[in-house]
Amino acid sequence: MTQQKSGLSYAEAGVDIDAGNALVERIKPAAAATRRPGVMEGLGGFGALFDPRAAGYSDPVLVAATDGVGTKLRIGIDTGELDGVGIDLVAMCVNDLVCQGAEPLFFLDYFATGKLSVDAAACVINGIAEGCRRSGCALIGGETAEMPGMYGKGDFDLAGFAVGAMERGAALPAGVAEGDVLLGLASDGVHSNGFSLVRKVAEHAGLDWSAPAPFGSGTLGQALLVPTRLYVRPVLAAIRAGGVHAAAHITGGGITENLPRVLPDGLGAAVDLDGFTLPPVFDWLAQAGDIADSEMLKTFNSGIGMILVVAAERAEALAALLGEQGETVIRLGHVVAGKGVGYSGRLR
Repeated sequence: MTQQKSGLSYAEAGVDIDAGNALVERIKPAAAATRRPGVMEGLGGFGALFDPRAAGYSDPVLVAATDGVGTKLRIGIDTGELDGVGIDLVAMCVNDLVCQGAEPLFFLDYFATGKLSVDAAACVINGIAEGCRRSGCALIGGETAEMPGMYGKGDFDLAGFAVGAMERGAALPAGVAEGDVLLGLASDGVHSNGFSLVRKVAEHAGLDWSAPAPFGSGTLGQALLVPTRLYVRPVLAAIRAGGVHAAAHITGGGITENLPRVLPDGLGAAVDLDGFTLPPVFDWLAQAGDIADSEMLKTFNSGIGMILVVAAERAEALAALLGEQGETVIRLGHVVAGKGVGYSGRLR
C-alpha cells in the first residue's frame, strides 16, 4: 500500500474551515430570531431569497445601503467590548434607508479577520442580529472571511448591506418648502462617526480606554462604545402619519454636511444652537481637544442623530408622536431660502 504524501493544508496556512462552520451553527438561532414576512430561505445557501410582495408591497421600489463602523472598531477590539459594534453596523445602514422613506427588509454582513475567533465573531454577529430585530429587518446572510497576513492579531473589519422597500412614488425627500420645521432626534452619544478625532483627543488628554470616563460612568472605552441609536421604527411611524418631507441621518459631516443633502436647490436651513444642550461626551471632546464649534458641527452629530423636515402645521403632532415612540425631540429651526446651514447661537 502506497503511503499518501503528507503536504500542506489550508489549516496550516492559517484558515480554519471548521471554525467557520462552527460560527455558522452558533449564529443560526440569532439569525432565525430576525425572520420576518418575505424571507424565503435560511442561512447556508449561496444566496438569500426575499419576496417583497410577501412583505406586503404591491409595487415595491427597492432601496439599498452599505456602511461600516469605522475606527470605532479599534476601541472595541482594544477593550474586548464587542457587544455593541454589531448594532452600530446595522444602524449605520438602516438609518440611511429610512431617510429615503424605505422600510428595511433584510441585512447581510461581511466579517473579515486574520484568524477567526468564534467567540468574538459570534458576539459581533449576535449584536448584528439584535440590531436587525430592533429594526424589523431579517438577517438573511453574510460572509466570514479568514485572511491570514491581512490583519493583525485579534483585528477584524465589518461591512453591512441593507435592502429596504417602499411603494413606488413614496420616496423622500418630497415637498420640502420654505417654512418647514426641523425636528431633531437626540443621539445616544458619538454613534459611529468621527472616531479618528475621538481617538486623537483621548491620546492628547493622556487617557487610555480603561480610564474613568471624564463625562460619565464606567470606563472611557465603555462610554464611547454606546451603540448608534436605531431610528427606524419611530421615523417610519412619523412618515406614515403624514407631514414628513425629508429625513437626514446625521453621520460623518455632521449637521453641516448632511442636512443640505435633503434640501432642494434654492433652500437652506436655519438652525438655532441655543435650542439644545451639548451632551457631556461632546462637551468633553470640545474642551479636551480645543475643537471649534464649526469643526464639531461638521465632524460629530453633536447630540442630534436624525433630523426630520416636516410641514409646519404637522410639527407639533409629529413631535408628540415621536416622543411617544421614545425619542427626545428638539425643535432646531426651519427651512429658509438660501443654501447650506446657517447657525445662530452657539454650542453649549
